[in-house]
Formats: sequence, structure tokens, C-alpha cells
Amino acid sequence: MGMRLASILLVATAGWALVGCDQPTEVADPATEQAAVSSDGTAQTSAPAAYTIDWSSVASGEKPADRSTYEYPFAIDSQNVLDYAEYFDMDAATAQHNLTVSMASNEALSKALDQLSETYVSHELTDGNEMTLVIHTTPDVAASTYDYVLSDDFAKGLVLPIVIQPDGKKGEVKTHGEMAE
Repeated sequence: MGMRLASILLVATAGWALVGCDQPTEVADPATEQAAVSSDGTAQTSAPAAYTIDWSSVASGEKPADRSTYEYPFAIDSQNVLDYAEYFDMDAATAQHNLTVSMASNEALSKALDQLSETYVSHELTDGNEMTLVIHTTPDVAASTYDYVLSDDFAKGLVLPIVIQPDGKKGEVKTHGEMAE
């Protein structure tokens, strides 16, 4: 089972490492200072403004699906779902949902990265009752959240909450030799 679980996790995370920005995007320079003129005519400099992600350009345009009637690509009693549920100590329905969403998460991540550019530091998917894509950025990005509706046929309509955390935290990725069996 350890090898099977490792292969499930490898498939689910393989795309995460392959995500990148093919085209550079213009991002406002957060260090740019804005000058204001006071009533006496002297210029005053304000603190640097935080960059805010434009969620409207990330939006897929899809409507959220009803999870209770959703037809997942994995059967709820499939070995992949059961292994995932056992490994993460959750019920099979949550495991089925999380496995599907995690495999489709690159869609949302790549759209967010198009805007974050050099401010991106790392990302992670949380497991539990509500899987969340947490994107760690440099401190000059405004913290925000967004419920992204997946549009790819594999997970069309499923919702992946996204959290932008401007904490500069790098993920703790284990190398192949460090994976537990």
C-alpha cells in the first residue's frame, strides 16, 4: 500500500512542480511611492502600496457544482480514494473530492501565478474537510481569499478556495529519499 499511496501522491503533485508562467505579466511595482500634495503645496510621500491580485481576471466563469450529486472521475470505493482516505484520516467522500480537486489545482494556480510573477514564494494544498490552495508571497502582496471554480472537464464546477498569504514562507518539500513508506 505504501508504494500505491506514493504513486497517488506523485500523480496528484506532479503538475504542481511543472507550473510556471510562460509569458511575463506586468505587475505594479509595489515599491513605487505615491506622492501627495498637502494644503501648503509640499509633497508628502506615502508608504509603498501593497499589490492586490485581481480575482476577476482569475475567475473561470464556471458555476459551482453541487458536491452531493457530482460525478467524480474516481469511484468512492476505488483503491485510490480508499488509500487517500486512510492516509489523511478522512471519510471516503472527502477523500474523493480532495483527490479530484488536488489533481486539477494547477488550473487555479497557474492563473494566480500569471499575476503574482516575482512575488510568488511557494504554495501548498491543505488536506482536511475543506482543501485549500495556500499561495505564499512576498510581504508586498495584499492578503486575500477567493473561491475558484474549476473549469477543466476533469473537475468542472468543483470549488477550490485560494488563500494569498504574504508571509514569504517557502514550502518544506521532501526529496524522494525522504518520502515515508
